Amino acid sequence: MTVIREDDFVQSVADALQFISYYHPADYIAHLGRAYEREQSPAARDAIAQILTNSRMCAEGHRPICQDTGIVNMFLKVGMDLRWDTKHSLAEMVNEGVHRAYEFPDNRLRASVVDDPAFTRRNTRDNTPAVFHVELVPGDKLEVTVAAKGGGSENKSKFVMLNPSDSIEDWVLKTVPTMGAGWCPPGMLGIGIGGTAEKAMLLAKESLMAPLDMHELIERGPSNKLEELRISLYEKVNALGIGAQGLGGLTTVLDVKILTYPTHAASKPVAMIPNCAATRHAHFVLDGSGPAVLEPPSLESWPKVTWTAGASSRRVDLNALTRDEVASWKPGETLLLNGKMLTGRDAAHKRIADLFASGQGLPEGVDFTNRVIYYVGPVDPVRDEVVGPAGPTTATRMDKFTGMMLEKTGLIAMIGKSERGPVAIEAIRKHKAAYLMAVGGAAYLVSKAIRSARVVAFGELGMEAIYEFDVKDMPVTVAVDSNGTSVHATAPAEWSEKIRTLGIPVRVA
Repeated sequence: MTVIREDDFVQSVADALQFISYYHPADYIAHLGRAYEREQSPAARDAIAQILTNSRMCAEGHRPICQDTGIVNMFLKVGMDLRWDTKHSLAEMVNEGVHRAYEFPDNRLRASVVDDPAFTRRNTRDNTPAVFHVELVPGDKLEVTVAAKGGGSENKSKFVMLNPSDSIEDWVLKTVPTMGAGWCPPGMLGIGIGGTAEKAMLLAKESLMAPLDMHELIERGPSNKLEELRISLYEKVNALGIGAQGLGGLTTVLDVKILTYPTHAASKPVAMIPNCAATRHAHFVLDGSGPAVLEPPSLESWPKVTWTAGASSRRVDLNALTRDEVASWKPGETLLLNGKMLTGRDAAHKRIADLFASGQGLPEGVDFTNRVIYYVGPVDPVRDEVVGPAGPTTATRMDKFTGMMLEKTGLIAMIGKSERGPVAIEAIRKHKAAYLMAVGGAAYLVSKAIRSARVVAFGELGMEAIYEFDVKDMPVTVAVDSNGTSVHATAPAEWSEKIRTLGIPVRVA
C-alpha cells in the first residue's frame, strides 16, 4: 500500500509554490514568444518585451514574476487505495506547505490573504489559508496541481445563467471588453459550461491548469465542436484589438480553455475566469517514494528578447515635477521616471479618506504636493535588494478615491496598471493631472529601477503601507493625459478597426 508521509506532501507543496513563483510554464513562454514576433502595435510589443524580459530575469534570479504572489489554489486527486502517515488534517498539511513557501527566507513571497473578508480584513501574514478541491479517484497515487492566482485577474471572473438557446460565443464576446485590462493580458480565458453555478466556476478555474496548446490545435485543426469553439473564441477575442495590457494590438489571449459538465435541461451556466501574464501553476504526483521533484525549464526556452527603453522615451525628474510638465505629456508617450515618488493602494487610500473625513490631515511626513503616487504593494526584499518585485496593482480600485486625492493632497499624477473608469478620468481632466501605466507582469524588472525604499506611514499595513521610492529610469506609458484622453479607449478601437479593415491575421503563426 502506498503511504504518503506528511512531510513529503508538505514539502512538495512548499517547493511547488516556490517553483511557480519564478518559473513561467514553458508552454506560456513559447506562445508569448510567438505573439511578440507577430505583434504590430509598438506599445503592445514593448509591453510583451517587458514581460518576457522580466520572466527570464525571474527564472535566473529566483524571484517572483509578479509582486502579487497570489492566493493559493490547489486541485488534489487522492487515490482511494493510498494511506496517509499524519496526525493532521489535509487542510492543516496544505496550509503548512503554503506557510513554508511564503516564509522561505531566500525568496520571500508576498502575503496577500486577509481574514474576516467582510470587515476587519486583517492580513494573515503567511498567505494562508489556501483554497483547495479534492477528488477521490481509483488507485494509490496522489496527483496535485498547485496554482497561485493573482487578484487582478481573479477580480475579473464572470458568471452568467444563459437560456439553453443562448449563444455562449456571443456572451463571451460581449463580456470580455467589460473586463478591461486589469487581468493583465495577454493571458488565457478559462471557460466552464454546465453543471450548476458553483460547478461552472470550478470548471473554468480548473481549465486554466491545462497546458497551452492553441498553436498546436490550429496547426492540426479541430476534431470536435468544443475545439472549434476554442479556436473561434481565440480569433474573435483577439480581433477585438484590446492587446497586451489593453494598449491595443493583435494578441489579447494566447489560448482559450473550456471544460464542460452535464447540466439541467432548463439551464446553461457559463463561467469565465481569465489568467494573467503571471500565470503560475505546476503538477506533481506522489507515490510514497519521497517528495516531488520539479524539473526547471531550460533557459534556452526563453526567446532572445531583452527590453530596452526606446530612443524617443522622455526622461522626467520627479523631484522637480510641475503641472505644466504634466500637461505636456501625450497619450501613449513613454516616460522614464527619475527621483522620488510615494506609494499607496487600497488600504492606504481608505486610511487617508478617513483622516480627511474626521477633520485631520495627512500623516506626519507624508506630502503629496506636486508628486506622483504609485499603486503598488511590493514583495519584501531579500539579500541586497532595497525592495522586492514591485509591479503595479489595478488602478480602477482607486478610482473612487481619485477626486479626493487630487483635490485635497496636491497630487498631480498616478501610476498603476490597466485602465481608469469614467469617474477617475473626469477627476484627472478636471484637475489637469495624469495617469501613467506600468506593465503588469514585469514586477522584477520594475524593481530594478528602484534605488531606495522606506516606509513613511501606515507601516502596520505591511505591503499596503505608504513607501517612498527613489527610482531611476522607471518605464511608464501616459495612459490618461491632462485632457482626459485614455489610450485604453482609443488604442483598442484603433486596432480593432485595423484588424477588420486591413485583414490583419490574429491567429497563432
